[in-house]
Amino acid sequence: MTMNQPGTMTAMSKEMQDCVQACMACHGICEETMSSCMQMGGQAQMQIMRALMDCSEMTRMCADMMMRRSPMSAEMCAMCAKACEMCAEACMAMPDDPQMMRCAESCRRCAQMCRSMAGATM
Repeated sequence: MTMNQPGTMTAMSKEMQDCVQACMACHGICEETMSSCMQMGGQAQMQIMRALMDCSEMTRMCADMMMRRSPMSAEMCAMCAKACEMCAEACMAMPDDPQMMRCAESCRRCAQMCRSMAGATM
């Protein structure tokens, strides 16, 4: 007994799969960097922590929305790119910290992929 489902989803494009992976990788490294940041303490870290939290939440939500083919994915990708850029900038305030530099790199990669997805038709 087969049913025709009018809303059957098409496979995700390679670009979208790559963007989802970049978002999830960025989410993970932001979470790790938050833990590292909390151990350091200090006022400067509070600004970085905010950027890390925003980026972590945004990348997870963006990946989720792409995976479920939300009609708001393109706008979400544009916002996610902005959050990632802000987080990369915040992490660059500590250029001697290897964890911060890994996080900034992941954020930049994710921002670039999200910007290109934001311009694509989902």
